[in-house]
Amino acid sequence: MVQQSQVRSGPALAVLCVASFMAGLDLFIVNVAFDDIGRDFRGESLADLSWVLNGYAIVFAALLVPLGRLADRYGRKSGLLAGLVVFTLASQACAAAPSLWWLVAFRVLQAVGAAALIPTSLGLLLAVFPPGRRAGAVRIWSASSALAAAAGPALGGVLVDASWRWVFEVNVPIGLLAVLLALRCVPDSREGAAARVPDLPGAAVLTAGIALLALALVKINDWPAQRVLLAVAAAVVVLGGFWARSVRHPSPVIEPSLLAVRTFFWSNAAILLFTVAFAANLLLGVLWMQQIWHYSAIRTGLGVAPGPLMVPPMALIAGKLAARGVPVGRITAAGCLMCALSVALIATGLGQTPAYASELLPGWLIGGTGVGLALPTILSASAADLPDGRFATGSAVVNMSRQVGSVLGVSLAVAVLGAPRGYDDAHTGYVHAWLVVGAFMVAAAAAGLGMSPRRSRPRQSLPGPEHIPEREQEAVAGTS
Repeated sequence: MVQQSQVRSGPALAVLCVASFMAGLDLFIVNVAFDDIGRDFRGESLADLSWVLNGYAIVFAALLVPLGRLADRYGRKSGLLAGLVVFTLASQACAAAPSLWWLVAFRVLQAVGAAALIPTSLGLLLAVFPPGRRAGAVRIWSASSALAAAAGPALGGVLVDASWRWVFEVNVPIGLLAVLLALRCVPDSREGAAARVPDLPGAAVLTAGIALLALALVKINDWPAQRVLLAVAAAVVVLGGFWARSVRHPSPVIEPSLLAVRTFFWSNAAILLFTVAFAANLLLGVLWMQQIWHYSAIRTGLGVAPGPLMVPPMALIAGKLAARGVPVGRITAAGCLMCALSVALIATGLGQTPAYASELLPGWLIGGTGVGLALPTILSASAADLPDGRFATGSAVVNMSRQVGSVLGVSLAVAVLGAPRGYDDAHTGYVHAWLVVGAFMVAAAAAGLGMSPRRSRPRQSLPGPEHIPEREQEAVAGTS
């Protein structure tokens, strides 16, 4: 237990927010560097390049829960420091990568560090702040991740203007400074033997299943149909094995009993479908501006930025609507349908000659408005009906679903685009891809309607071995 009166909470909060920001930034900043990486490593297909994004997201998703539980047991500060060191060293390695597949390998290592940063920084944050100040601290911590999403494309554009390697190099001085400040300013906390050892082999099985499914999607235009079907079948078998293992394991990555909670189930379905569309749409927008309109990296980053800037004010509006009794399912569905409308406008309006203000900007603004309504609502409502003691675990699982959706979204965009020849072929591919994005947004809206919690029903205790500390329950509730 931490003696909170002996800790300077301000510096500790700053360090922990930087950790969250760094992990979130690398989910978004690399999109703008995608085209430059491809030019540097000539001869690599779009499908192969997609693993620069997918390798990071797959490992991040699979290790988020297990590394958090390991840190709970053996020490959150040690977990934070290890995450920062691994992330920083891997970032330097990415910056020096001599080939695409070395870059992918270092991105996977980078994701291991990032997956440790999120749960450890949150757990340490809760140990630093007394109960009356935790909700505000967690909101600031959450805002740092949202800032990473908004700043990533624009910052990436500035850095890529010098070299795509600076997208990774920039993490090194920040990471080293964060390590030094964490050693000095952040206290340790742990649950010790009360926290069960997580199912690390299960996390490896989940990683393999997601990777196989992503591989089948990105290679759909390169492989014979039989090989694609074989990869899909293998993914289904592996993911089925993961689920069977989760049912039997005393400390699974995903507790099957949680999915019996209606709101939690539909929140995971909504966030998965929504993020498939969101990740695909972001990549499509970046590639269109760079490959069709021939925008520079910095111009592309600035072109993407207006959409994310709409998210914070709309998130506040969504929160006020929910506080006034508007069902969260309706808010989510409205946001998803606005996103579907935005991609329909983009798909039907784009031409070969650059016309950003009339052809792309309106769609980005409408889409950003929809994201601001839907995404924070899903994340905050996901744990609303979970029993006491499952808030933190439920929040981690929802974020895992979010990252899996990102992997599938990037893979889907690559699969639909294929390898176009000439503008007409490319235009057809982009239109089809954006229409698929719109279809996923409509499906997310349908799933979102199932989220509204039934407050009249008392919460039921779920069977399960672990006990989530009270301060983690309060923190996740604070983010709601």
